[in-house]
Amino acid sequence: MNFKEKLTHWYSINKRSLPWRKTKNPYHIWLSEIILQQTQIKQGLPYYEAFVKEFPTVFELANANEQDVLKLWQGLGYYSRARNLHFTAKYIANDLQGIFPNNYKGLLQLKGIGDYTASAIASICFDEPAAVVDGNVYRVLARHFGIHTPINSTKGIKEFKELATSLLDSHNPSEYNQAIMEFGAMQCKPNNPDCGQCVLQESCVALQTKTVTELPVKLKKVKVSKKHFNFLVLISSKGETIFKKRTGKGIWQNLYQFPLIETEQPLTSSNFKIHPTIMDYFQDLDFEFSLYNKDTIVHKLSHQHLHTKFWIVEIDQLPEKGLPISKLKEFPAPILIGNFLDEFRFPL
Repeated sequence: MNFKEKLTHWYSINKRSLPWRKTKNPYHIWLSEIILQQTQIKQGLPYYEAFVKEFPTVFELANANEQDVLKLWQGLGYYSRARNLHFTAKYIANDLQGIFPNNYKGLLQLKGIGDYTASAIASICFDEPAAVVDGNVYRVLARHFGIHTPINSTKGIKEFKELATSLLDSHNPSEYNQAIMEFGAMQCKPNNPDCGQCVLQESCVALQTKTVTELPVKLKKVKVSKKHFNFLVLISSKGETIFKKRTGKGIWQNLYQFPLIETEQPLTSSNFKIHPTIMDYFQDLDFEFSLYNKDTIVHKLSHQHLHTKFWIVEIDQLPEKGLPISKLKEFPAPILIGNFLDEFRFPL
């Protein structure tokens, strides 16, 4: 058997039973692919099931309030995926009468869909011979063919796409694409792959040259920045707090948060009240405060690490319009704040 035959045979025996593999409905395939971007299957599966239950078709998703979509997405991160998902659902439902484009080029025009996702939907739903190249595919190809070109370089992206296309089973692109992705996820794992049990071991260049741990090659990432976030959890005598939508561009756009003060250095209890932003925000209002988390919570994002503190501020009158504490969990929030809401016991 050749490369593609070995992969598809392996897949027929070892593939996992997943709900989106039991359908060719482009809505379900699209939904699963967007959810699984930057997300492992074990984490994404409950979200997929929740979305399908809440929004059975693209029309229900299109008609949903963005706040409800973001709330259901809460915890998955990369919230631009959810915003793009909702935008595209409205476009498909309203402009395309609920019918997805049935080819790679048409799918590529949709917001939030790039080369990989367009290839996956086109091949799985419409049997178009479009080769997928995701992280798993990069790893399998780099190791098997001994390719040291960085996968996140312009040259590498082109080289791996051309190789993947040349290997594609044009008669059964759906099965082959899913096979090579599954093989990368389950067999040719990033760390400690079981090469002794691999069906490709005899032809794997990385195994023969002992370079499995070196491949694939990636260019070094941009330096991660460090920020100090201070959230003010206000609690008024009326049982109200302040929880507002972030309207600016950024990772948490349209999500809700407590008033935020970003500082260059860690804020301490001794300089909390005299910090200029704090003094300006509260002006002459009297309040008591305490630090909720003694150890700084480090929330790691791809490009920055947020060193976070939650300050509990008890106050008689809020400095701006608030809302009942009992309604906090109705709003979509970053997982960092969602975890706090699950842990902290607000006074009744």
